[in-house]
Amino acid sequence: MTKWILIAVTALALAQGAAAEDIPIPQERPKLETPAPASLPVPTPTSPSSESTDKPSPESTDQETEEPKAPVAKLEKEDLKELAQCLSDLRAEGAAFKTAEQIDDGDGCGIDKPIILSEVLPGIKVIPEAKLRCQTALQLSRWTKDSVLPAAKVALSGDKLTVIENASDYVCRKRNNAKTGKISEHAHGNAIDIGGFRFASGKRLDVEARDTDSTLQGAFQRAARATACLYFTTVLGPGSDDAHKTHFHIDILERSRGYRYCR
Repeated sequence: MTKWILIAVTALALAQGAAAEDIPIPQERPKLETPAPASLPVPTPTSPSSESTDKPSPESTDQETEEPKAPVAKLEKEDLKELAQCLSDLRAEGAAFKTAEQIDDGDGCGIDKPIILSEVLPGIKVIPEAKLRCQTALQLSRWTKDSVLPAAKVALSGDKLTVIENASDYVCRKRNNAKTGKISEHAHGNAIDIGGFRFASGKRLDVEARDTDSTLQGAFQRAARATACLYFTTVLGPGSDDAHKTHFHIDILERSRGYRYCR
């Protein structure tokens, strides 16, 4: 009995040993190599002026807000073919004039081919003589011939017009003598100011406010002013503004679509 017990115990021990050998012994888990965390930049305090890159620095602000310099205006050149035709037409009207040297006062002021007009029509002087572009003088001659003379013949009982008073011709300045703004058409020789009219009888008709003047003299001035817009693109006079209460300003400024400014 004891023998069989010993045999059984021995067999059981041998079986357990075999099973234990069949089970693999787990090896130690390999250590994973994890990279050390990258060092993050340490934020540094910033001044209020550099908190946002959207905000320009004072230097860039000055550069952005600085006004660009206006281009220097150049003297406008005459078309020689058109000028030759204008001079021919002006002589045909009977005007007295002489050509003059180029005027270039800088900043766009000047006349490339100026003329000095002494008589707008035969026997009708311009006093003082007017320094103008030919095109301005030609329109002045045509207006005087076609509109001023017929109106004077009716209003002044045939008294002959002898003088057109030149209040201003070429001068380098801004409009209305202002310090800033657009350059005047006087500075291009495109304008003349008419201060009054003189007649053979010695009568003198000064340009002044005559909108409510019911005399023939008042009618003559209104007729002259109204018809001027048929020949000139700008007509200003008494009632337009304070700068034109003692004269007509007439010029040949070209505007888009043939627009005219008559006040």
